[in-house]
Amino acid sequence: MTTVPPSRLLTVPRTLTLPALLEQRAAELGGKPLLRVGAVTRSYQQARDSAARMAAALAARGVGRGDRVAALCGNRIELMDLILGCGWLAAIVVPVNTALRGSSLRQVLDVVRPAFLLAEPDLATAATQAGLPPGLRGIWLAGQAPADGGRSREPAPQPDGYEPLPPADVAPGDTQAILLTSGTTGIPLGVCCPHGQFGWWGITVSQALGIGQDDVLYTCLPLFHTNALNAFSQALVAGATYVLGPRFSASAFWPRVAGSGATVTYLLGAMAGILLSRAPSAADRAHRCRVALAPATPAHQQEVFEERFGTRLVDGFGTTETNLVIGASPQQQRPGYLGQVVDGFEARVADQDGRDVPDGTPGELAVRSRHEHAFASGYWQRPERTAQAWRDGWFQTGDRVVREPSGWFRFVDRIKDVIRRRGENISSRQVEDVLGTHPDVVAAAAFAVPAEFAEDEVMAAVVLRPGSSVGPAALLRHCELHLPYFALPRYVDLVGELPVTETGKITKSVLRERGATPSTWDREAAGYRLRGRSTGGTEGEAADARSTAS
Repeated sequence: MTTVPPSRLLTVPRTLTLPALLEQRAAELGGKPLLRVGAVTRSYQQARDSAARMAAALAARGVGRGDRVAALCGNRIELMDLILGCGWLAAIVVPVNTALRGSSLRQVLDVVRPAFLLAEPDLATAATQAGLPPGLRGIWLAGQAPADGGRSREPAPQPDGYEPLPPADVAPGDTQAILLTSGTTGIPLGVCCPHGQFGWWGITVSQALGIGQDDVLYTCLPLFHTNALNAFSQALVAGATYVLGPRFSASAFWPRVAGSGATVTYLLGAMAGILLSRAPSAADRAHRCRVALAPATPAHQQEVFEERFGTRLVDGFGTTETNLVIGASPQQQRPGYLGQVVDGFEARVADQDGRDVPDGTPGELAVRSRHEHAFASGYWQRPERTAQAWRDGWFQTGDRVVREPSGWFRFVDRIKDVIRRRGENISSRQVEDVLGTHPDVVAAAAFAVPAEFAEDEVMAAVVLRPGSSVGPAALLRHCELHLPYFALPRYVDLVGELPVTETGKITKSVLRERGATPSTWDREAAGYRLRGRSTGGTEGEAADARSTAS
């Protein structure tokens, strides 16, 4: 069924579902630790039994096959119990971003119409204030006794005290979880992730990272994100131990990694840069973590990170809708590259009309799987969006990449983040990477703002190291050494922090909406003169501006 080397991973069940994996691993590994959350540790056998009892607790409350149970909850054991119990029962878990409030939270709940909601007390209040959806039968509180008032509230179901249920008849194509992502229309999209997809996440990433039974996987990423969920699948497939930590804290990260005994960890977005920006300390290498899956880490940070922390960063490509489609082993990493196509998957690069482009030419990445149920089955009750995203069996990623003749893929930008300035397409990622090589820059985001006459101007929001006195003009001089003149930012904002999601991804929509403000540095208003270039330099750009104005 798989290409997994038997020396690294255990036998994978013929039916790739959560109950089948739990059953088989419990029989094979018994008392070996599988799951640690805070003070709770469960062996493979205990995790299997707990899932069966949690399914009984859910069934006693009226949850059945196909019912959605939403969760507005941090990384707690109650949420892990819910995930495993729903999977055992053939119900569907819907972990919701804990940062949502008001209309955005109500919109998400309206999309999935859950039967029940598991929430921490303050988040239960936020959900009630946002407006609860029709059909919600009750709210279960995690970590506290029932609160007075509001819609029916009771303590979260616990697996203790229930006779275990046999596993439901679950197929690999049955939906295990609905993960919410933002839609281009503003309406949230619920990605229907089947049991088989999580199983294949476990297989593909375990292969890529070389995970085996002696490994301990530590994540502080939230369980409403596919990364943290499929890290559990990696542990289950490989016979490793999964440790779920609290939300990311730069000061506490390495001590928590060390305390968990982790050999593998997971980073997203700006997390690597934030860790590098901190003053060196004894905790930097007081751990045994050999590798971190860290997609989208700037190329210039990868070797520096390994040299300082002793942990190799691994890039790759996968989305909530797909799997690890492009990647490479830790030993094969090439800074600035995603990797090569993983066995069992296919990738193509196409222009805006869907025609393949030659190697070396940027285009949209489209991917598909030869493994059954390794991708999401579509968007919850959104057939038109499903049809747009999956065309002729290919998932349209919305990412602009380049495939080199060697078969290695290089990420260019999200298509929606490409900046169009005076006839040139500019990669915001390239501008950010160049800014990031300045020794005083902690983080940077490049984005488009409207130009005076047409198309876009380039703007950058930059976070500097504490105590730095570098100014926008010096940053621009640095960029001139590495960027063509048309890609140089016109506007620069020095900011204390960048707006990010709960998973550390920069929310450029917030920056674009804010745009240039009275405090924004404008190189034209400041009289900044670009250095002469063979491509035009200062005079060339001035002539271009005059031509546009006329």
